[in-house]
Amino acid sequence: MSSEMYEHMRANPKFQKLVAKRGRFAWTLAFIVLGMFYGFVLLVAFRPALLGRPIYQGSMVTFGVAFELFMFIFFWVLTAVYVRKANGEYDELTADLIKDAWKENK
Repeated sequence: MSSEMYEHMRANPKFQKLVAKRGRFAWTLAFIVLGMFYGFVLLVAFRPALLGRPIYQGSMVTFGVAFELFMFIFFWVLTAVYVRKANGEYDELTADLIKDAWKENK
């Protein structure tokens, strides 16, 4: 593609919409992940006894293990949500943007 076509794409309102939506969604997911991760680190630092307690009387599984397993699964789910959205909504917006750029370039 030529640099002129790139300029048409950047000037297109659909491009601005795509960049804004994708950026907002990515930052939201990043804050969720960082919040959970650093929240866990702070919990380890300031309340380690809580993480060592069993989930229920006589259990070998502690709150720390259960919470870490939850975080592991939750992060995989967030990744799947992002991939689904990226392959669906964002790819459709990108395809429309490229189609518009080819039309304008002719």
